[in-house]
Amino acid sequence: MNLFGVLTITGTALLAQRERAEVVASNLANSETTRTYQGGPYQREHVIFAARRPWSLPFGQQLATMVDFSARGVQVAGVIRDPTPPIRRYDPGHPDADAQGYVLSPAINPIEEEVNLMGAARSYEANISAALATKNMITSTLDLLS
Repeated sequence: MNLFGVLTITGTALLAQRERAEVVASNLANSETTRTYQGGPYQREHVIFAARRPWSLPFGQQLATMVDFSARGVQVAGVIRDPTPPIRRYDPGHPDADAQGYVLSPAINPIEEEVNLMGAARSYEANISAALATKNMITSTLDLLS
């Protein structure tokens, strides 16, 4: 694999971690949302990662990588909703309370979401460091050749 391939893989990882951070931030922002457009409380979401294979690339890039069929980075395979049922909370004064005074709230633990957000941020930082190290190697190689 060449150094530009490393930059491509790092770039895909940066995009995937950014989307992960956006989904976690959305979970945090909606942790108290009891009513959505679909009806009912907000449901927590998870990002699913998958290997990005050469055959998922455009034809020109796929042809250029025919020698190496290994993974070419990471991609977001999808965003799924957490099947955990909502939490019933007694709050008779809430506008979304049922006849018994219970409100359905999202099953979101803010501490867990904060940890997930920190993990996404740290992974993003690690990929930035890898990209900078690769850039320095490319620069050093060019300096040696000149």
